[in-house]
Amino acid sequence: MIYEGKAITVKALESGIVELNFDLKGESVNKFNRLTLTDLRQAVDAIKADGSIKGVVVSSGKDVFIVGADIAEFVDTFKLPEEELVAGSLETNKIFSDFEDLGVPTVVAINGIALGGGFEMCLAADYRVMSEKAVIGLPEVKLGIYPGFGGTVRLPRVIGTDNAIEWIASGKENKADAALKVGAVDAVVAPAKLLEAALDLVKRAISGELDFKAKRQPKLEKIKLNAIEQMMAFETAKGFVAGQAGPNYPAPVEAIKTIQKAANLGRDKALEVEAAGFVKLAKTSVAASLIGLFLNDQELKKKAKDYDAIAKDVKLAAVLGAGIMGGGIAYQSASKGTPIMMKDIREEGIQLGLNEASKLLSGRVAKGRLTADKMAQALNAIRPTMSYGDFGNVDIVVEAVVENPKVKQIVLAEVEGYVREDAILTSNTSTISISLLAQALKRPENFCGMHFFNPVHMMPLVEVIRGEKSSEVAVATTVAYAKKMGKTPVVVNDCPGFLVNRVLFPYFGGFAKLVSAGVDFVRIDKVMEKFGWPMGPAYLMDVVGIDTGHHGRDVMAEGFPDRMKDDRRSAVDALYEADRLGQKNGKGFYAYEMDKRGKQVKVADPVALEVLKPVIYEQREVTDEDIINWMMIPLCLETIRCLEDGIVDTAAEADMGLIYGIGFPPFRGGALRYVDSIGVAEFVALADKYADLGALYFPTEKLREMAKNGQKFFG
Repeated sequence: MIYEGKAITVKALESGIVELNFDLKGESVNKFNRLTLTDLRQAVDAIKADGSIKGVVVSSGKDVFIVGADIAEFVDTFKLPEEELVAGSLETNKIFSDFEDLGVPTVVAINGIALGGGFEMCLAADYRVMSEKAVIGLPEVKLGIYPGFGGTVRLPRVIGTDNAIEWIASGKENKADAALKVGAVDAVVAPAKLLEAALDLVKRAISGELDFKAKRQPKLEKIKLNAIEQMMAFETAKGFVAGQAGPNYPAPVEAIKTIQKAANLGRDKALEVEAAGFVKLAKTSVAASLIGLFLNDQELKKKAKDYDAIAKDVKLAAVLGAGIMGGGIAYQSASKGTPIMMKDIREEGIQLGLNEASKLLSGRVAKGRLTADKMAQALNAIRPTMSYGDFGNVDIVVEAVVENPKVKQIVLAEVEGYVREDAILTSNTSTISISLLAQALKRPENFCGMHFFNPVHMMPLVEVIRGEKSSEVAVATTVAYAKKMGKTPVVVNDCPGFLVNRVLFPYFGGFAKLVSAGVDFVRIDKVMEKFGWPMGPAYLMDVVGIDTGHHGRDVMAEGFPDRMKDDRRSAVDALYEADRLGQKNGKGFYAYEMDKRGKQVKVADPVALEVLKPVIYEQREVTDEDIINWMMIPLCLETIRCLEDGIVDTAAEADMGLIYGIGFPPFRGGALRYVDSIGVAEFVALADKYADLGALYFPTEKLREMAKNGQKFFG
C-alpha cells in the first residue's frame, strides 16, 4: 500500500500503475470534506515522491464517484473573513493542481455521480472514462455560488467556452452520451468494463501511443479565442443568462464574468480569479439562503426516510373523484410506477380525469422525456371505474372529491366498507380538519391527510396531515407513497389549513387590507413579483380560484377568528358575488384570453375595478416597502405560530413547505430564514410599527422573548 487514509487509498495495480481510490469510511457516498481533502493532499504527495509510479487510475469504492463538497461542513467556513477564505480556496486548489501536474499520465474512472467538486477532480485528470450509467456536472449555481475547485478554469479549456457556460450557468446534470459529445469525457463504456478501459488508456499513455502532456497542456494555458471571439461569446452569453436567471440569482452571470476575466490567463492566475469571485458569492445572502434550502431539503429527506421502517408497501392505489385533480394524482402515481384505480360517480368525471392524465403524458412524449411505449404503460396503469368492485386489493386510497366535509365523510365511510381492514385512507382536503373527517370512520387510525397542490404534476410538495387518531403506520405509508410518486412529503399536525394554507391566508389577508385601503392590485402584484414571488397575490388568487379562496378564507376565519375574521366585505367577496371566479371562468381580478399556443394569459379588465369600488373604504398612501410589509409580516408571523403550536416540527420543514407549496422566493430561503435575515428583534419592531392594522401583525410572546435573547430560527 503506497498510501492509506480514511477516505483515500493508493495501491499498486500492475506494471507501475497505481489506483487512487476514493472510499470515505463511515459514509454511504464519497464527498469532499476536510478529511478527504487532507487525504488527497497526502496521497498526491505520496505518488509524487515514488519514482517507480508510471501512471495513475482514479476510482471509487462506492456506487457513486464523488457527489461533491460537503456543504454542511463548508457553511461554517463561509463565515470566515474574505482574505482567509481566498487563501483557503487557493490552498485547496493547489492539491488539484499538484495532481494535475504529476509527471505521469492520470485517468479517472467515473462509475457514478460526479458532481461539483467530484467532477472538478475528474477535470484535473488527463483522461476521463465514464460509465454509461454515470452523470457529471457542476450544479453549484443552484446554491448561489459557482465551481470553486477549478471548474470555471478547466471546463472551458476542455469543452470550449460555449459548452462550459451552458454547463456551469444551468447547473444541469449531464448523462454519458452528452458528455462524450462535447468532449467532457474521452470514452464511455459499460459499467463492467470501466476499470479495464481506464487501465487501457493509461497503458497507451505510458507507452507513448497517447501524448498525455499534449492533452494536459490546454488546461494550463489561456483560452484559445481571440478578442473578437471572446467578446461575442461572453457578452451574448451574459445577456441571455441574465434574462434566464433573473436579477435575484447572480451566480450564473458571475460565473461567466469569471471565465471572461481569466480567459487570457494561465491556470494558476485564472484560479486566483476564480477564488476571489467564489468568495464574494459565498458571502451573499442569496448563497446563504440557497445553501440553507439545500440543507433543509436534506433534513426533509432524512425525516421522510425515518418512516420507511414501518411503512407498508403500496402496490395498488386508488383515487376517489376523477376530474383535473384526480387525473393529476392518477398520472403522477402511474407515471412513477404505482398502478392506480380512478373512481368517479359520473362517466364525464372519469373522462375528464383520463384526458388530464393523457394530456400530461403526451406533453412528456412531445418533449422527448417519455417514449410512446412508456406512455402506453402509464395509461394502462390507470384503471377507471364507477364501482368499488376491485377495491379489496387497494393498499391506499386518496379521496379527492369536492371540498365539503359532509360529502367527504360520506365518501370516506363508504369506501372504508370495501377496502381491506389494513388499507390506508387519505383525504386530499386543503382546509378541512382530518380529525373531523375521521369521525365518520370505523378505523380512524388508518386515516390521515394527503394534501396535493395544484397542478399536481408540477408542485413538489405533499402535506401529510396527522389527525388525532392517525397511526404512525398510516402516516409512514402515506409518506412512503408520496416519495414513490416523486413528491417531497412534509408531515404536519391537524389544524384549519394545516401548514401551507394556514400561512397563505394571512398573506391574502394583508392583500385584502391593501385593496380596501385603495391600493391598485396591479401595483401590488408588480411589487410582490419584484420581491421574488412567481406571481402577485391578485394573479395567484385568480389561479387558485376566487371561489376556493372565498371558501378557504371562511374556514380560516372560523378557525382563527381573533386575527383572520374580518366583518367587512372584501375584494374576494365582491368578485365571488359577481361570479368572477378567476381563470376557471375567464374573469377575476384580471380577464383571461387564450394566446396562439392555447394558454391563458391575463389582461386588464375595467369591469373588475368597478366591482371592487364598494370594498375600497379609504385612500391610503403606501410605499412599495409598505406593500411588502403589509403582506409579508402576517405570513411570517403565522409561520412562527405554526412552529410554536407544533403544527410543524422544525423551522426547516416550515420553510420548505412554503417554498415547495406556494412558491416562496427560494433566494430568500423561506419565511423563517427571511425573519433571520432581517433580525428577530428588528422584525418584531417592524411588526409593532404596523400594529394598527390588527391582530395579524401582533408578534407572539415567544417571538418577543427570542428577540430579547438575541435568538435566531437557524444557526
